[in-house]
Amino acid sequence: MITRDPAEFFAFARSLTVRGEATTAKAAFLVAPEQFQLADQSASDNRYMDLGAAVDPARAAAQHRALHQAMAQALPTICFPGDARTPDAIFPNNVFATVPGALILGHMRHPVRQAERERADIRGFFRDVLGYAEIDLGKQPGVCELTGALVIDHARGIGYCGLSERCDAAGAQAMHAAFGLRATLLFDLAPGEYHSNVVLAVLAGRAVVLAPDGFADAAIARAIASFYAPATVTLGRAQKAAFAGNCIALAPDQAWMSEQADRSLANAQRDVLARAGFSVRSVSLDELEKAGGSLRCCVAELY
Repeated sequence: MITRDPAEFFAFARSLTVRGEATTAKAAFLVAPEQFQLADQSASDNRYMDLGAAVDPARAAAQHRALHQAMAQALPTICFPGDARTPDAIFPNNVFATVPGALILGHMRHPVRQAERERADIRGFFRDVLGYAEIDLGKQPGVCELTGALVIDHARGIGYCGLSERCDAAGAQAMHAAFGLRATLLFDLAPGEYHSNVVLAVLAGRAVVLAPDGFADAAIARAIASFYAPATVTLGRAQKAAFAGNCIALAPDQAWMSEQADRSLANAQRDVLARAGFSVRSVSLDELEKAGGSLRCCVAELY
């Protein structure tokens, strides 16, 4: 099922058996910053970027190393080297994703991001080392920036796909098929929002973090919040800007976000996550966040 009707979607979702395994990835990979800088093309439709902000490549590299070291304590994490030709290519989850036995390649909107998917080392690792097949969505016409646009509840095999300049209806259909989802809810992001994973996160199928003002239709946000209630964290505008919605469960009992995002949470919101079985882990990423994304964007998951 792929639909814009939340009543139809959630009626079906409530009928599904919740899976007890594989609610979080078995491993992850990162791509290191190399001569880190901001890209004009990416900034054209990402309001979280400020091209006037000065960036410190050495500080960005140090923060990324600290992220890798921290994540490795939670799950096996590898890091591919950066490429000076794509200096802002630190968000591989938009370009690469996996399902068991296959690597999915996204269809990126901007040429500066399209170059990332041609990385022979990353594709060769999955093909020749892991023996994964390749599903290349760049060969179909729809724009689809993978788990930037599509937030997946792996416990149920369902997805939430926000449409914007970074994902259209054809791309959403292609992702629905590639990820083998049981159901996908399509909705429009609010004007100025570029990716769903900045305004929405589903944590191991047990909790949701969302910013209602990131949705064009507030009723969609209310429907998602209701489905996961009482394990729902509703973010205000300042918390969304601090990337609190750009979080991820890297283990069934760990919700990861940046330090900026962590600091923005209220005690009551932390209590919601704790009751749902999550401790919050955070890493300083403020230099990398100048590129318009945060911790979740940095993480490409291996299933």
